[in-house]
Amino acid sequence: MAKDMTLLWGSGSPPCWRVMITLEEKNLKGYNQKLLSFEKMEHKSDEVMKMNPRGQLPAFKHGDKVLNESYAACLYLENQFKSQGNKLVPDCPAELAMMYQRMFEGLSLNQKMADVIYYNWKVPEGERHDSAVKRNRESLTAELKLWEGYLQKTSGGFLAGKTFSLADVCVYPSICYVFR
Repeated sequence: MAKDMTLLWGSGSPPCWRVMITLEEKNLKGYNQKLLSFEKMEHKSDEVMKMNPRGQLPAFKHGDKVLNESYAACLYLENQFKSQGNKLVPDCPAELAMMYQRMFEGLSLNQKMADVIYYNWKVPEGERHDSAVKRNRESLTAELKLWEGYLQKTSGGFLAGKTFSLADVCVYPSICYVFR
């Protein structure tokens, strides 16, 4: 079943981790995988560009279906292999709604973390301002307090209910990346 799957991935990439976690949770073993180096620009190779013309990882293929966005790949895998491995989408409508909310709300958290982490890399030295650094950090701090509150309101320490779900799969790798 997993033998007709291929995952091209890069070390340290939260989007790659999302797909890998989902494959593991769904107990999809034996898929083809290839670790590529960002430093060597292997994510811009012909092999990757054929699967993902943006030259980004992960690049995931199942049979003739290509999914390059990690959220899409995770949702696809859960949908295609519902009865295999761990269930990542809750049955309870309230928990399902919360799962989707937290998954996509995680994109705001990702952006605020990126604003802090990458500011010095993306903004030329002469254009940097201490006020922007302060504003980005304050925004991230407020966002993290929201997420801490979410975790305190759920039992078991999961983002969207009583069990591990795609919300955890999608948000956790970005938080890990910050501490990495």
